[in-house]
Amino acid sequence: MGGINELKGAYIRSALNEGKRLDSREVFEMREIKVESDILSNAEGSARVKLGDTDVIAGLKVVVEEPHSDTPKEGNLVVSAELLQMASADFESGPPSPAAIELARVVDRGIRAGNCVNLERLFIEDGKVYSLYVDIYVLDYDGNLFDACTVAAMSALMNARLPKYANGELDRKDRNTQLEIQNVVTSTTFGKFGDNIVLDMNADEEQAADARITITTDGKTVRAMQKGLKGHFTIDEVERLIGISIKKNADISSRMGK
Repeated sequence: MGGINELKGAYIRSALNEGKRLDSREVFEMREIKVESDILSNAEGSARVKLGDTDVIAGLKVVVEEPHSDTPKEGNLVVSAELLQMASADFESGPPSPAAIELARVVDRGIRAGNCVNLERLFIEDGKVYSLYVDIYVLDYDGNLFDACTVAAMSALMNARLPKYANGELDRKDRNTQLEIQNVVTSTTFGKFGDNIVLDMNADEEQAADARITITTDGKTVRAMQKGLKGHFTIDEVERLIGISIKKNADISSRMGK
């Protein structure tokens, strides 16, 4: 960081040393989450999520493809993410950035490890399965894309309907089969500043953080975890944050599918 960012970072750290955040939230308080589901008529499932001023949209497209050779009786699930240029002055057009790739992988890993979708139910016949492509677009960025995008992807899957496959083609006008969801996962991302830890960093806080950790749970157990930045968390800190993440699952998941 340089110039004004260094001053802002010092101010954030100073406030946290007094147990305060600049937006007046408690250290483990998330910003308001708003979910709108089934908003794209051409998608098999969709959702728009606002986490504070962070705004993302997820759309699900279903195609019929060959299964992977090592899972011939299972369908496919692929998550991608795009950081649109209009979302932030720091986002650039072109090939996916490392940040976009990491974002997609973290969301994808949590959903897969959580066994959220019954991939065996996506089997059609030998050599043909449904493939689910979840595309996430960041419309406006104010921090914590991991949690916002996990909510958006899960919400899109939860309201998804599969188009009928007959005579070698998909009938997208016939979407009467609800996608089977076995498990609902949510993620919670924490930032560390010296000895202080907060939940759901905004953009300013993300620039000042020493370390970041994203914990994905199903409300019972940890399904995935991703560490970021150069700082570290102690074992005791991670165990504490896992407990917070598990408790947050019920509240966050209750907002999905609405």
